[in-house]
Amino acid sequence: MESVVPVKDKKLLEVKLGELPSSILMWDFSPSGLDGAFQRGYYWYYNKYINVKKGSISGFTMVLAGYMLFIYCLSYKELKHERLCKYH
Repeated sequence: MESVVPVKDKKLLEVKLGELPSSILMWDFSPSGLDGAFQRGYYWYYNKYINVKKGSISGFTMVLAGYMLFIYCLSYKELKHERLCKYH
């Protein structure tokens, strides 16, 4: 017999496709709710990749790669313009 878990208590990856709209509408989009979501994400990342016994450079490398991707997306418009210029 399956235990029935309310949609509000399920993680995002556990929500079925038909339950997705109702699950998204239950999220807290207030400033304190968004702040709590960012804090949970930060603590999850920190405990999984940074605060470990046998750590490596992978945690820092992922942050650096994310930062580089973010900066590339911000400057894509200028980079695209330079790519289309012809030098002759």
